[in-house]
Parts: sequence; structure tokens; C-alpha cells
Amino acid sequence: GDIIRSQGRTIHQSDIVNFAGFTGDYSEIHVDEEFCKDTPFGKPIAHGMLGLSVATGLAILTGVLEGTIIAFTGIKNWEFKRPVFPGDTIYVELKVISKEEAKLKGNIKAGTVTVEASVLKGGGKGKICQSGQFDFLVKFKDS
Repeated sequence: GDIIRSQGRTIHQSDIVNFAGFTGDYSEIHVDEEFCKDTPFGKPIAHGMLGLSVATGLAILTGVLEGTIIAFTGIKNWEFKRPVFPGDTIYVELKVISKEEAKLKGNIKAGTVTVEASVLKGGGKGKICQSGQFDFLVKFKDS
């Protein structure tokens, strides 16, 4: 397994505000700068699920699944290890860890692919913010 690295995406305060509006999660830790001064982080942090949502998009943007993906079927063992702050640029690293054939209706040859996924921030090696596994149902490419 090769490691595939996505492009980066900077998380902006506007992303956090929009995500709060979309989900209804206006928890103080995300939107209240005064409240956050007395937290271990010292400032607002992005929603964990915002990071996960952006990560799935970045995974798709790698192009590895282009023309083959049928469905995103699962998330396993997902952990939130470090906060993502407004201004942080995150990227995703993916490594295929298993492939399993699936039986679908018709003549579609498909299978489940499980990838180890890490959301990182910072340049170089980066620091892991989130990690776990993604499962995708994919069409097999003709050989």
C-alpha cells in the first residue's frame, strides 16, 4: 500500500459558522471566543465533524475513486486526536488496507475497499488531527 496524499484545504472561521448553521451545533467551544479563552485550546475550534466532512471531500478529490465509487459505506474506529483551528490547513492521507468482492445485482463487478485515513495539519510530516477507516463500495475497473 502506497500512501495517497490529498491537496490541502484551509479551514476558515466562515466554514465553522456555516457548519454551525447547517447542523445547528452552536456549542460555545466553536463559536464563542470569550468562552474559549478559559478552555485548554484558548480559542474556538472547528467541529470535529466539520474536519471529518472536509476529509471525505478531500479523499474524493484525490481522484483515486474517480469513475469507480458507488457509495461511501462506513466509518470505523474514527478518533479525534487534535483540534483544528480557524486558519489551519488540513489534508488527508489514505492507504488501502483491504479489498473484498461484493455481489451486486446485474453484471456490475464491485467490491468494498477499506482505507486507513488520517487528517493532518501542518507541513512536512504533519500532525494527525483525526484518523480511522473509510469503507467505499466501488466498481472494479476493467483490466
